Amino acid sequence: MAKGSQKDIQILINEFPEIIQNELKEKDQITWVSPLKKDKYREYWDSRFLKELGLDKIPYKLKEFWPRGGAHWDALGKTKDKVFLVEAKAHITEQKSGPSKAKANESRILISKSLNEVKSFLGVDKTFDWMQSDYYQYANRVAHLYFLRICNKINAHLLFVYFLNDNTVTPVKSKKEWETEIKQVHKSLGLPEIFKLKPYIHNLFINVNDLK
Repeated sequence: MAKGSQKDIQILINEFPEIIQNELKEKDQITWVSPLKKDKYREYWDSRFLKELGLDKIPYKLKEFWPRGGAHWDALGKTKDKVFLVEAKAHITEQKSGPSKAKANESRILISKSLNEVKSFLGVDKTFDWMQSDYYQYANRVAHLYFLRICNKINAHLLFVYFLNDNTVTPVKSKKEWETEIKQVHKSLGLPEIFKLKPYIHNLFINVNDLK
């Protein structure tokens, strides 16, 4: 049975989708394609997440940028001209995914090449090793945003949904706690205060008490 951020995002998307709609001040209706109750809350990754968003015909193929077994998206949504990739968190330690777990040499080479490309674009010093970072997951989510926006000219947005007061885990009580953690993530990854993709990365702070 789902709990923590997985459960929270399922409730948010299926029962209270207007919360994200309002938080983003999005005028066009967001259609959520996952995780849907009617689809048994299925999550998508690799080429399937692109297909679900109607992006399976993009010119620059995902396999040229990232190996199989890539980012598993907690939620996916779209409007008539935008797509939304969602990563959800309910407690601080979720941020630390640990380094890349890719084992095949071919996969590691491709990931490293793509991450270095993203770092160069964002102005991150090459001494920051995103593959070995405790915040590798955050880095690869940003890399996928780069893949869609920069490589394929898709109007993509990355949503980090940070839940407050989820007592099924060690709860985060305030927005300030999350903001302090986000600053630490950016510092650890060498992200400058202002970087090219920042306008398309949205931090949403959702109180689980509003999901009842």
